[in-house]
Amino acid sequence: MILDYSDGKLSINNIDDSLKPRHKSQLNHWGFLQFDNKNKLVHANHSDNILPKLVNYFKKNSIEFDLSPSCSKLLNEVHEKSNNFQSLLQTAMDFKDGKFDKNEFKKYLDFLRNNVQRKLKPHQIKASFHLSLIRNGANFSVPGSGKTTVVLSAYEKLRREGKINTLFVVGPTACFGPWKDEYEKVLGKKPKHLILAGGNSYTRKSQYLRVNSIKDLYLITFQTLLNDQDEVCAFLNNENIKAFLVIDEAHYIKQINGNWAKAVMRLAKHTDYRCILTGTPMPNSYKDLYNIFDFLWPENEPINSRSKIQLNIFEENKDYESASQILEKTIGPLFYRVRKSELGLKPQIFHDPIIITMNGHERKVYDAIITNIRRFAQEDYLKNIDFIDKLRKGRMMRLRQCLSYTQLLDTSIAGYKEDVINKDSNLKYIIYRYNQLEMPAKIHHLLELIKKFHKAKEKVVIWSHFIGTIKLIERTLKESGYNCKKIIGETPIESRTVTEEETREKIIKEFKDKKSGLNILLANPAACAESISLHQTCHNAVYYDLSYNCAQYLQSLDRIHRVGGSENQSADYYFLMYKDTIDHDILKTIQNKANRMYKVIENDYSIYSMNMFDDDDELAAYKKLFLDN
Repeated sequence: MILDYSDGKLSINNIDDSLKPRHKSQLNHWGFLQFDNKNKLVHANHSDNILPKLVNYFKKNSIEFDLSPSCSKLLNEVHEKSNNFQSLLQTAMDFKDGKFDKNEFKKYLDFLRNNVQRKLKPHQIKASFHLSLIRNGANFSVPGSGKTTVVLSAYEKLRREGKINTLFVVGPTACFGPWKDEYEKVLGKKPKHLILAGGNSYTRKSQYLRVNSIKDLYLITFQTLLNDQDEVCAFLNNENIKAFLVIDEAHYIKQINGNWAKAVMRLAKHTDYRCILTGTPMPNSYKDLYNIFDFLWPENEPINSRSKIQLNIFEENKDYESASQILEKTIGPLFYRVRKSELGLKPQIFHDPIIITMNGHERKVYDAIITNIRRFAQEDYLKNIDFIDKLRKGRMMRLRQCLSYTQLLDTSIAGYKEDVINKDSNLKYIIYRYNQLEMPAKIHHLLELIKKFHKAKEKVVIWSHFIGTIKLIERTLKESGYNCKKIIGETPIESRTVTEEETREKIIKEFKDKKSGLNILLANPAACAESISLHQTCHNAVYYDLSYNCAQYLQSLDRIHRVGGSENQSADYYFLMYKDTIDHDILKTIQNKANRMYKVIENDYSIYSMNMFDDDDELAAYKKLFLDN
């Protein structure tokens, strides 16, 4: 038999009797298929790692074969790539172990000193040098450590060496503003940039054809990439484009067969320089790592099939020590990570909650809903479990609305139609006419806090999970003479299609300006908890209401506690809580989980539940509040 490689296809020709049915079954499993010629098997989707696997399999099973000249050449190239990759792994591991070329490191320091405007922190210098050593790397440092700065400094080195000529960033919309701002602060010039998100599809897709006028920075969302992936691949593959491809907030592509993940994976082979950024590399499973490193090194398979099988077994058996040993050997050299404890930041100050007595009408509604939910809980056994879970989530949402702004109970909740006030006409009247009856008691206490910050000339960010509440706070503050602005899901990002509405980038820029007069920012964690840095001018956060989503809570805490401002300035957190309500349970739950997470996250290969959209804690809280009594 002859192994051949032609037209980008690997084939097994002149098949004879030495290839038994069991062998053919294994080859079929690897992707070798029989087409018109019965004496020939062709690999459907050739990748470099299949040829050495095939050669080793034939040798192990004493199957005689010859290599065609083209196949022999390919095998040599594959071995050379593998050797180079192993050498790179060793170099990167040596660096992390403190064994590296001091002269090369000194040259890198000189480059940063002479060509990068921002003075990097020691941990950022090491991370930047590490990325330059391995070319395709991941940074798993905690939020607020300056990952963007690290990438931009390494990018500038590659750009000046002529290896790349543009930066192409894929990420959530919230990261666009920070990338533009950090580009200027780190490199000392405003980037010529292009945002590829939303707008007219035809107009947007025409931008990919303009390769003779290359921008410094391209920014695209995961959703737009999904829609434009053919055009993006063609753009990156153009001979004029030498892109440094960055996937920011890469936990969005952790799902192995997710559409966003597949779109990102398609881009890998069209660039020579790739980087992954996320502070939560494997929150739920070791599988969360597979996409990351397959993207970074698609031709080398850092975590091979055998290792993946072992990791799955170790994870099922909770043998995390053995799993860590595999990961340290396979991917340890390919990422850099800085822990929260290593940042040298001043401690966060969590003030005792401000306990507030509910006003008469909101207390009457809250107590009635609590009573009804307890009664509903006794009847749930008659329904199927999936429907019960939907009901329980809806009920907890209604209770949280009570704790925020009673008027919210007059709004609908998708997938939930239960009447928690049980057709009580008096309660319906209170909810419908609430704005004419009273103001939430939390609002009065919030105004007292605002007076304190205003007198001290300090900025503050106010967090609420409900859009209606944020709009109420905005109206109230403006009526009281305060300048404030909001960032919620409907606040547009800056793009060519935005003409009249103020963008979140402009709002954040104004808020961060010490002399702007805008000292109050209202924000929704779902829209503003990621990628935004407020710490250089704002050191106060008020939580008007809370949810059980610990991930969003942790992300929001980090907005005012980050490298580049929090080393000498503490961050202060204030919580408004209603007396004798589940406000206390929510705060206790998320703070306990946050403390556990911080301890676990400090370890390199920890698995922990940290999903930005997780509601399991809400269901657990419901069971504790209404089923354990």
